[in-house]
Amino acid sequence: MLIKAFLLCIITSLIYVYPLNAKQANAEKTRVIVVGGNSNYPPYQFIDKNGQPAGYIVDLTKAIANVMGMKIDIRLGDFGEILKELENGKVDILEGLSYSESRAKSYEFSPPHSIIVQAIFARKGSPAVKTLEELRGKKVLVHRGGGMHSYMKERNYANDLVLTDSPRETLKQLASGKGDYAVVALLPGMYIIRENNLTNIVPIAKNITPQRYYCYAVKKGNSELLARFNEGLTILKKTGQYDAIYNRWLGVLEPRGIPWLIIAKYTALVVVPLALVLVGMLLWSYSLRKQVAQRTESLSTALNELRCNQQQLVQADKLAALGTLVSGVAHEINNPTGIILMNMPTLRKIFRDAEHILDRYQEEHGEYSLGGLSYKRVREEVPLMLEEMQDGAQRVKRIVNDLKNFARKDDAATQQLLDLNEVVQTAVRLVEVTTRNMTNAFSAVYADNLPKIMGNAQRIEQVVVNLIMNACQALPDPTRAIAVSTSFNPQTATVVLIVKDEGTGIPQEHLRFLTDPFFTTKRESGGTGLGLSISASIIKDHGGTLCFDSTPDKGTTVKISLPAILEDQKL
Repeated sequence: MLIKAFLLCIITSLIYVYPLNAKQANAEKTRVIVVGGNSNYPPYQFIDKNGQPAGYIVDLTKAIANVMGMKIDIRLGDFGEILKELENGKVDILEGLSYSESRAKSYEFSPPHSIIVQAIFARKGSPAVKTLEELRGKKVLVHRGGGMHSYMKERNYANDLVLTDSPRETLKQLASGKGDYAVVALLPGMYIIRENNLTNIVPIAKNITPQRYYCYAVKKGNSELLARFNEGLTILKKTGQYDAIYNRWLGVLEPRGIPWLIIAKYTALVVVPLALVLVGMLLWSYSLRKQVAQRTESLSTALNELRCNQQQLVQADKLAALGTLVSGVAHEINNPTGIILMNMPTLRKIFRDAEHILDRYQEEHGEYSLGGLSYKRVREEVPLMLEEMQDGAQRVKRIVNDLKNFARKDDAATQQLLDLNEVVQTAVRLVEVTTRNMTNAFSAVYADNLPKIMGNAQRIEQVVVNLIMNACQALPDPTRAIAVSTSFNPQTATVVLIVKDEGTGIPQEHLRFLTDPFFTTKRESGGTGLGLSISASIIKDHGGTLCFDSTPDKGTTVKISLPAILEDQKL
């Protein structure tokens, strides 16, 4: 029931459309949005040594405000008081609130930006425990008023609890010998241990309660503001800024130590199901192509029509196969992949920290072996092996996400009148860092008085971003140019977008396959062959066309034509 309610909340916030006239839009840009949060919940949100708001969610909020052009004022304080200020209108939005069914009656939630995992901490040498039930009769330190305080109190642990003023104080008291165990969220606990050098305490049990989803939240009725934060969060995930912020704050805090057998196990769990998916799709595709070829030979007079039907049938069946297969394994693949990605940075850091100790041992005792390899080879190859494993896990995650996106059919995409110039300008801003790094000659020319088009802004932005990124990847050096332009063709009553690059070009024999699912010439660098296929599908859904013209070693020109909405057609 909780999951259904939570999903309903996410879907509602994602598809909510809020029209604003020009006057309202200008007022919204100048308004300062007050964002509230907890002042004592590191590394998510806290007050730093300079008295300024800091932490993972604080940086996430600032990044969202930046990409959405919002002015914000972040206020961190006692969370109970901040919650009251949200109720009385002094705070517009909370940057961190745990989702629950009861809260969903009073607040609207964004998709989760964090997942909070609770853990049991103990001093080194303490008897091991694995569940909350084993803590009965022990002195257990918890943060007064926190989520675990309420959770354990409801389950009749009140007589066992020793209450503190903050998670930081909880672990400090545990380290000093007060209490037997402490229950604190895992990542905040790891952060406090590191920052305060509490080397005598460690997490001994994880995932001891159902996971808590940490979201942005507003009062009921303020969906417009929440929708803007949702859009900003989506942009951060697409551009990689979300991952950068996550890794800067949370990536280094994951629990250390992961056995090689576990890595091998999870790698197998990723590779084997994915291989089965791909083999199944290849067999399915081969079977369909064979049947179509046999029918085509017997109906030579209808060859052209059958070829068109073949392409449509192959694509439809691939989508059906993906929808069935990917939905069954994507979650199971992403979980172990996520564990590898979270723990690999720590493993690499451990090896780097241990290198000088191993080097000193070699200087004192001469050459020796580790795991059957000479230390010289270990010194050279283990960092490369760790990097390759992390890159491989990242690639698996990207492939699974691409497969899920390719299989998902967005029938609910909202159509509205759009200015193509504004959509393209937004896409250009999203890839500005990449274009600045890849070329010294990027230009964008926007036609004046361009007619409106009917469509979904985010989906067309996705196409433009994909085309510009492809153009960047085709450039052999930064001196080559990329040019983006818009125009209106009155003869065909279409609005035209052209993306032209001076890259390596595309062989003529490859041009007709560019929009086929899984066709790519960049497989070795992580390409999946889904980008142009998805883009072509989006343009087709908008009633437009996507055309390619390319000359090897001279460059490629991509042309998008979309039906214009002329003045006499507007409602």
